Order: sequence, then C-alpha cells, then structure tokens
Amino acid sequence: MPESAAIAKRERPCGSVKEAIAIAAGKGLLKGTRNVVVRGRMPAALVAEARHRTGIMSDSKLIEAALASVAVADDFGEWLISQRGTLNPDLDIEF
Repeated sequence: MPESAAIAKRERPCGSVKEAIAIAAGKGLLKGTRNVVVRGRMPAALVAEARHRTGIMSDSKLIEAALASVAVADDFGEWLISQRGTLNPDLDIEF
C-alpha cells in the first residue's frame, strides 16, 4: 500500500466509531460551539491502541469519538441479559 494511502486510511475512523459519530451528529450532539475542555492523562498504550483502531490522530477528535460512542451506545446486551427466564417454559417454539 502506498504511504499516502496508508495515511489516508489511518485518518478515517473505523466502522463502529464512524457509526457512533454519525448517530451523535444525527441526534444533534455535535452541534454548537466547542466550549467545554475535557482532558486527562491516559496510558500511552491505551491512546496508541485507540489511534490504531480508529485511525484518528487528533486528540480532540479521538476524545469526541470516544464520548460519542458512550453517548449513543445502546443497552441491548444489558436488556438481553435482563430477559433471562422471562419466556414461559411451556411455550412451544417448534425446535
């Protein structure tokens, strides 16, 4: 892969991050002025892996993507686990 293509690929967020950003944008969460500062010290390995997996090199964009992922995450897993035992054992599901 030519170097320019590799750089371009790294600069595009991966699928699930891209979807989270799109959903957050659709909900209006990315509108308005950027007037809140969020910062903190992170382990270098965590940041490096997040950059590698997402392709996002900007600190601000990386934090925005992480926050978008948290803000729009669904609770399907929790809901599914909460449904355990709620199906009537006598229900014939034709298996």
